[in-house]
Amino acid sequence: MANAKKPPVKRTIVRVADAAGSGSADPAERSAARGAVKAKAGPKRLGAVILWILALAAEAAVIMLLGGYLYLPMDPTIWLIGGIVLDLVLVVIGSLLWKKANDLDPPSGKNKLRFFLWNNMGVIVAVLAFFPLIIILLRDKKLDPKLKRIASIAAVVALAIAGLFSYDWNPVSAEQQASLQDSLSGQLVYWTPFGTRFHVDPNCPTLSRSATVYEGTIDQAFEANRGTPCQVCSSEYEVQLDGSPSTQP
Repeated sequence: MANAKKPPVKRTIVRVADAAGSGSADPAERSAARGAVKAKAGPKRLGAVILWILALAAEAAVIMLLGGYLYLPMDPTIWLIGGIVLDLVLVVIGSLLWKKANDLDPPSGKNKLRFFLWNNMGVIVAVLAFFPLIIILLRDKKLDPKLKRIASIAAVVALAIAGLFSYDWNPVSAEQQASLQDSLSGQLVYWTPFGTRFHVDPNCPTLSRSATVYEGTIDQAFEANRGTPCQVCSSEYEVQLDGSPSTQP
């Protein structure tokens, strides 16, 4: 029947294994636990930078191919499109690593411009990796019109995709992270295998269709890349960018 309700999802709550210091009330232990989480951000940022450098190198190779400074056999269309696709993959993977690192070790939100730029370094790299190429393609009058059209469209689409994947839609500041971890210290929170949000209520309506829900401390939630509070069940714990308590009722 069209009006038949979907049967309730059988839910399994999985308790995350305790980590050393997670949820501890001792300030030294909590500081050590946070430090252990933040230490994981360094290798991810390094990996992102390496991938971004390789992406810029791929763009340079494509530009050299267009200018005749680099010769490669086979159809140039294959090399051009292949170079653009490789550039896109490197930028996107690097951006995902960068955002993951920021979730583990977020920047301060006191300087809003720096906070925005730091969280969206992937967008800046995406522009650097594709915009110069697009300009060169559009201004190249010697390039075969068909090849020029195909490569230009591919570069514009790649820039749009890279920008969407690189933009951080819900960044968390260091002040927000510290405030949330302190205010929820000792309290269990919940998250699903997908997404970036945690919940303070296991019966939150937004979890109604989730078959598997993980239960752990707030530190474990952040470590699992679940650092954004659910707006439905966690509104009372939301904080402003500077880390001060929210004035919401």
